[in-house]
Amino acid sequence: MIVSWIIAIIVGGIVGWLASLIMRTDEQQGILANVVVGVIGALLARFIFTDVLGIGAAAAAGTLSLLGILWGVIGAVVLIAILKWVNVLR
Repeated sequence: MIVSWIIAIIVGGIVGWLASLIMRTDEQQGILANVVVGVIGALLARFIFTDVLGIGAAAAAGTLSLLGILWGVIGAVVLIAILKWVNVLR
């Protein structure tokens, strides 16, 4: 149980960091923000791409695999884009 949480934090950090590099927000985020964005982004990817669109491979989002990290990064990029869009509207 503890090991799965540690893996989720590590994968979330990697996913969030990669997404922040892609979206050019790396200078604004710290390690904690990267973990949060990574974990929430992976959950978002799982919801959007698996539950809504029915893409079965997206169920791996956030797992410790190449496919899981890829889908997690896609979800985190979507999350950062949404946050940027909401920030522009203010």
